[in-house]
Amino acid sequence: MTDDNSGSDSTCVAAVVQMVSGQDISANLAAAESQVRAAASQGARLIVLPENFLVFDSEAAISLAQSEARNGEQIRKRLADLSRAEGIYLVAGSLPVAKTTLHQPEDDRRALSASLVYGPEGGLLAEYHKMHLFDVEVSGDSQRYMESDYFREGEAPQTVELPWGLLGLSICYDLRFPELYRAYARSGCTMLTVPSAFTAKTGEAHWDVLLRARAIENQCFVFAPNQGGQHENGRHTFGHSQIVDPWGRVLAMVESGPGIAIAELDFKELAQIRRRMPVEQHRRL
Repeated sequence: MTDDNSGSDSTCVAAVVQMVSGQDISANLAAAESQVRAAASQGARLIVLPENFLVFDSEAAISLAQSEARNGEQIRKRLADLSRAEGIYLVAGSLPVAKTTLHQPEDDRRALSASLVYGPEGGLLAEYHKMHLFDVEVSGDSQRYMESDYFREGEAPQTVELPWGLLGLSICYDLRFPELYRAYARSGCTMLTVPSAFTAKTGEAHWDVLLRARAIENQCFVFAPNQGGQHENGRHTFGHSQIVDPWGRVLAMVESGPGIAIAELDFKELAQIRRRMPVEQHRRL
């Protein structure tokens, strides 16, 4: 970890987009594009979409991944065009991508949950595959979640260099594994993304405290767009999409329903926090 921000822009307006995605891919994509344009019109140069923004249905996600692979990945082209048109850095929270490897049986239809980062020139700058899958039974929740029935684990962390510093990518359930974010901080990250679809039950108990903890312990800005409302398939997501600063302060939040949380980030202040409390220098393990 370093507190030297030389060579980087010292401020950035960032936004996280909250959605209540359904099963209509075209409608979800149009809603995401509209929200991104609205955030860009307010001056945001870095915009992060939530997990499953294209479709909130696991079986439909698998079909989408296969369709995109067959038809030349048209949605990726739409996202690239959007980034170029608005002149922004866009983190497409998560979308399903087909995975075919020598080690994957032919009858294994599972996809990868991918977070894609596009630049203002429209180029794909990074692609992260979700490493930790949500296979749980939530107390008091009538549903059992087995993400591994539909998705395969990603294999490695992924960072991307932006004008304001290094960004570390993650998705939803990753948030519960602090070693991932420690690795990002040690590699020099000053920003972390956590696009999510936290359930109402787990979100109420853990969302805010985990986000603030990741921001504080790693002295990073955290961008956490969430799904936030009642979905067509009966699931209820927590919302409370937010941007958290390295001191653990919530700079902006959308509590429920579709919306945008937008804030100006001060990287000189981040450097001051790290200089005054050099936790990385004090680390013993």
